[in-house]
Amino acid sequence: MKHLDRGSNVSEQFFNRELSLLEFNRRVLYQAYDKSLPLLERLRFLCIFSTNQDEFFEVRVGGLVQMLEVGTSAIPPDGLTHGENLAAIGDICHQLVDEQYALFNDEILPMLGEHGMHIVRREDWSSDQKTYLREYFETEVLPLLSPIGLDPAHPFPRIMNKSLNFIVKLDGKDAFGRSSGRAIVQVPRSLPNMIELPNDVAKNGREFVFMSSIIHYFMGDIFVGMVVQDCVQFRLTRNSDIFLDEEEADDLLRAMQGELVYRQYGDEVRLELTGTCPQDIENFLLERCEIHQRDLYKVNGPVNLNRLSDLFDLVQDTDLFFPPFVQSMPKLPKKADNYFDALKKNDILLHHPFDSFQAVVDFLREAAMDPDVLAIKQTLYRTGSNSPVVDALVAAAKAGKEVTAIVELRARFDEEQNVALAERLQRYGIHVIYGVVGYKTHAKMLLVARREQKKLAYYVHLGTGNYHPKTSKLYTDYGLMTSDTNICADVYRIFLQLSSMGKASKMNELLYAPFTLHKAMIKHIHQEIENANNGLPARIVAKMNSLYEDQLVLALYDASNAGVKVDLVVRGVCQLRPGIAGQSENIHVRSIVGRFLEHSRVFCFENGGTPIVYCSSADWMIRNMFHRVETCFPVKSKKIREQMINDLELYLADNTHAWVLHSDGHYEKLAPADGEETIDAQGTLLTQWATGNNL
Repeated sequence: MKHLDRGSNVSEQFFNRELSLLEFNRRVLYQAYDKSLPLLERLRFLCIFSTNQDEFFEVRVGGLVQMLEVGTSAIPPDGLTHGENLAAIGDICHQLVDEQYALFNDEILPMLGEHGMHIVRREDWSSDQKTYLREYFETEVLPLLSPIGLDPAHPFPRIMNKSLNFIVKLDGKDAFGRSSGRAIVQVPRSLPNMIELPNDVAKNGREFVFMSSIIHYFMGDIFVGMVVQDCVQFRLTRNSDIFLDEEEADDLLRAMQGELVYRQYGDEVRLELTGTCPQDIENFLLERCEIHQRDLYKVNGPVNLNRLSDLFDLVQDTDLFFPPFVQSMPKLPKKADNYFDALKKNDILLHHPFDSFQAVVDFLREAAMDPDVLAIKQTLYRTGSNSPVVDALVAAAKAGKEVTAIVELRARFDEEQNVALAERLQRYGIHVIYGVVGYKTHAKMLLVARREQKKLAYYVHLGTGNYHPKTSKLYTDYGLMTSDTNICADVYRIFLQLSSMGKASKMNELLYAPFTLHKAMIKHIHQEIENANNGLPARIVAKMNSLYEDQLVLALYDASNAGVKVDLVVRGVCQLRPGIAGQSENIHVRSIVGRFLEHSRVFCFENGGTPIVYCSSADWMIRNMFHRVETCFPVKSKKIREQMINDLELYLADNTHAWVLHSDGHYEKLAPADGEETIDAQGTLLTQWATGNNL
């Protein structure tokens, strides 16, 4: 077996993290090109691309800019300096944004018109529409506006992150004789992005108007007696990655509340402008916002296309969306009156969104009402304060159960909801713990302790996704419900570790980051290498959101060189370069981008012909392996294990929504060849699980 030279040129071994993430965003954007999808689903992907790019700039670009400014000299494994990385990001992002707006203008917008939906521009408003919109503006909009005239007493304001604004060029003097010539008007976030014109003023089918168009048209009514010479939309994106020195924070909850305010006013990383912006206004904004030319994005249309997502609630035509589906519920064994009886007989696998998350809610509700249940412990990462899961925990606390919630306040972009969640739980006497300083609690665990025949019995739910009913309908995830003694004991020990202090407990069967998970994955890869060398069946199949951890990638390269077949389904970032002779020729990587967001983490090792299957809350990333609390649990039921292996093989056979990664970093979209069977993994699973044929 040939081992890689760890001193070789790392840039030939690893892809860049940010550029790989942009390739995922490109795949999302290209879903909007797919004419086989319903029109408003194509538009939805166009909007998702916008929100993905927002987060990319807020977090990834924000972090790079910060490192560049402080002079961090460390070079990442891909070999790109921060400056080179930012330059490459700028080139790709400008190309993607140009493609996005061309697709919107040339295809999506005309097709909306063909379906009787028209976004009416200001210059096309009829006199009746102007009359209606003027009244709407005066009664619903104008009272909420707070224009800021720029003068020595009112310098250029600190623009809120991702808010939509106008910069207005004015001529004339106001009542106080001021004539600064410019003003800023922020579009209130409390207003809808779009409104529908009533039938009596609509000229052609259903007609919609952007809120920004209304404010733009009636801008003269804001600056009475002055002439509006130019009016330009712009939007500023800021570094929104929260930094919190937990060791210095006496009260983590209050410290997080303070940091949430700062998020809206971090350093500037992107400026979006309408493409018709005059040069003098462009120069003025670049200077005042302290933006580099590379971070300026002039767009051919409305700034921030995600505002079009309002159409999804306004339009109810089901033909323009994916057809609805009915989620299945687990079939409990005969003579099992509740989940406790059922789990004494068999483990239960939930595969969301094909299986309903209601099963987890029902299990929690049963626990809350059962007089024999003494305690419930649960981790909450992204849940929301108004959740049936939270309601069940509150009901349990009211019923006198001991309820403990490990609430991770630092779930990015859900911090505000989690702060509200923690405060609500505490009001009802629930023990709220914020995890471990320096380590996000990302594990998905639920433990129920029940008195049975004068002994405590434990029941557990472990998952790859969050306890969030809404996302469980949009994300693919696995959940395992079990009463297995060893697994339940391990989960109990982890909860004890999180809520108290002491050495890391020895686990029976669970793998546990940051202690044993990484070492165990390396060990399993090495076992496959040994099996291959001994002529035994050797294969690795792993499905995850992201792959970015040097040691795991290098171990996979060693496995490839030993003849181990490695099949990876990696939705987003992939650091590994597949298909390189002498390095990764036996490794194949694909990404599935379809109706549902692929979110499950499943790791399968052939193990000489007796496959081992794990599910996990963790991706194969540095942060998950070393800086988070994660769980990875074995699938012990042969029936469930076989089902999950079949699911993995289905994803590897997909030729409808699969993109194959090549050694140069580009992804190729697969399509069935002439006469080849069309395989749609998500569609097949939707049919199997909804009809119960998975059993």
